Amino acid sequence: MGELLEGDDGLPAEDVGQWAKEKQELLCRYVDISRGVRARFIGPLKAGATYIDLFCGPGRSKVRNGPFIDGSCVAAWRKSVEVGSPFTHVYIADIDEVRLGAATERLRKLGAPVVPMLGPASETVQQIVRRLEPAGLHFAFIDPFSLGALDFNIFKTLALRKRMDVLVHLSKMDLQRNLDENLSSKASAFDAFAPGWKSAIDVEQAQRGIRTEIVNHWRDLVSQLGIDASAEMKLLKGSQNQHLYWLLLLANHQLAHKFWKYAANPERQGEFF
Repeated sequence: MGELLEGDDGLPAEDVGQWAKEKQELLCRYVDISRGVRARFIGPLKAGATYIDLFCGPGRSKVRNGPFIDGSCVAAWRKSVEVGSPFTHVYIADIDEVRLGAATERLRKLGAPVVPMLGPASETVQQIVRRLEPAGLHFAFIDPFSLGALDFNIFKTLALRKRMDVLVHLSKMDLQRNLDENLSSKASAFDAFAPGWKSAIDVEQAQRGIRTEIVNHWRDLVSQLGIDASAEMKLLKGSQNQHLYWLLLLANHQLAHKFWKYAANPERQGEFF
């Protein structure tokens, strides 16, 4: 989590790096490009279209040496309204009460149908999924502050709903920086992230190979849930060109993967339309 500071609207905001702007742009592109499908679920007697953000933060950020920008939940809601297919339900969650309260207030001021949930993502996701209309269209953004927070049970729970697309932040930096510690620790972050990893990978090989096998094992686990991880893994970099994390999509429908492919490569969007 970034440090909290006073936002330009008087509510708490989070200190973030330049990469956060690109992340929000990618999120909003997906919300935009999927607007037509979402519109089919909106209206009287329709099942609805839901946005879920399990690590919502305060809903507003200050880019270091840059401007204030919307957080993910606020940016996604604004974009859905802008393109004429607003989400019918917005579920947000965070383990921090101050952050959750700020995001909730910002969304309510914008007229969003927001429902906040306080607690760790592995618990709040269960509360949220129980409330979801089984026949609805659902889109979850999973943007954790560390790899260790990416409990695989989150995906097991989300996969209980048939029409569930999940955009995931997968920390490459965390995977690299803490690899030795996670390989040797009795309480490894890998245990929650990729259950069964110890019997699935060769820990005697070079670190790059270990990291690759950890991610591939996680992708295989996701596939066993009946959803596929996209081949398109968008790498986001820091101001010093350091590799920070990937964004990738989990979905059981090929159209969703096609949407993400073009959202992640905006220079090719003209080919889609």
